[in-house]
Amino acid sequence: MTDSRPVVTRFAPSPTGYLHIGGARTALFNWLYARGRGGKFLLRIEDTDRARSTPEATEAILQGLRWLGLDWDGEPVSQFEGRARHAEVAREMLANGTAYKCFSTAEEIEAFRERARAEGRSTLFLSPWRDADPATLPDGPYVIRLRAPRTGQTVVHDAVQGDVTFGNDQLDDMVLLRSDGTPTYMHAVVVDDHDMGVTHIIRGDDHLTNAARQIQIYDAMGWEIPVFAHIPLIHGPDGKKLSKRHGAVGLHEYAAMGYPPAAMRNYLARLGWSHGDDELFDDAQALEWFDLTGIGRAPARLDFKKLEHVSGHHIAHMGDATLLKEVSAYLRATGAPALTAQQLAWLQPALSALKTKAKTLPALLEQAHFALTSRPVEIEEKALSALDPVSRGILQELTAALQHVSWNRDELEAAAKQIGESHGLGLGKIAAPLRAALAGRSSTPSVFDMMLALGRDETLARIQDQAG
Repeated sequence: MTDSRPVVTRFAPSPTGYLHIGGARTALFNWLYARGRGGKFLLRIEDTDRARSTPEATEAILQGLRWLGLDWDGEPVSQFEGRARHAEVAREMLANGTAYKCFSTAEEIEAFRERARAEGRSTLFLSPWRDADPATLPDGPYVIRLRAPRTGQTVVHDAVQGDVTFGNDQLDDMVLLRSDGTPTYMHAVVVDDHDMGVTHIIRGDDHLTNAARQIQIYDAMGWEIPVFAHIPLIHGPDGKKLSKRHGAVGLHEYAAMGYPPAAMRNYLARLGWSHGDDELFDDAQALEWFDLTGIGRAPARLDFKKLEHVSGHHIAHMGDATLLKEVSAYLRATGAPALTAQQLAWLQPALSALKTKAKTLPALLEQAHFALTSRPVEIEEKALSALDPVSRGILQELTAALQHVSWNRDELEAAAKQIGESHGLGLGKIAAPLRAALAGRSSTPSVFDMMLALGRDETLARIQDQAG
């Protein structure tokens, strides 16, 4: 499906809670499609449900989008603020005959449905006011209903789902404007999308039926219908609808777990969309490749192992300066103290070795423990076993041997090897007490990577602290 208009997409969340990972993927798809075509990506906050919408939820959504690295054009639009415009359009439809006043009460509608159920017919409400003589209309509260076609079909030409046909006899005359003058969600969405110039509506396939009803409003107003693309929802690993029992569902939870935004963009893009067999890609490739034709019809399944793989790839290929920025942002987001100048000085030289093994930012920081601690280094119980009297004596010899060597990997390794051989020990036996002295742990990066990162003075001081 093609469209010659400049591309305008939108993301339209309801501010009733955090940004769900499914919503984040929808936002990403809209962002990729617009940005990859030089178009606009707009943000609309669908805050018409005043009882459930909160400023805190709105801010959480905006923060989530910023963290994910998705920028939008212009200011976010409040759907609630457009209620006068929504009412104006409803009254315009009333004037042109594509809508009508309905005076049926909630009790009358329920009674209609009870009779329909008892008689085994459709409970779709058929308003007695649809074709009423205007002269007979009472002077009382009313809603404005769409005068929907009763015969024929409404077809949603969907870029993902194909042509989906709905019998008009299955679609009711939906309410456009309530009796208190407030618009319904279904009506407000259409007016907003039209007024914002939205050309492509990319959203979850739970809105597919809504699309048929909304097309009827477009037709009633003579407005151009956007391209619809209804994407399957995300399911858990068990194939069931994603919920909290599957683990993290809020985008903020993934940020707290230390997945870099670039990795999340890569992973979310592949949840339900594909470009051949490509699994790992950067933003430039995603923007070039992303197209609606690559979106599948089957629900995508959340896979934490695949997410870790993608995350590890992006961390490994990240420039050191960028990686340090991500680490700092992660620490801020989790309320942890910022790295000191000294910690940064020890961490930065070690990044090239650390980042090849870390799947997440916390895993990177865990491996970097030696650079984040200071003297006196606290020794874990497990590591203490490597610091017996013989090992401490070896550390004393090593301290002396390292005093005057050139501080490079070859010479450090040669000095350690020589000390080990003099005791009939291999490098592995020398490494254990060194790990304990330098990091206070039994599991660490290479001892020589740590020594190079810490530098001569700090290395010798830590070894001497534990030497016999």
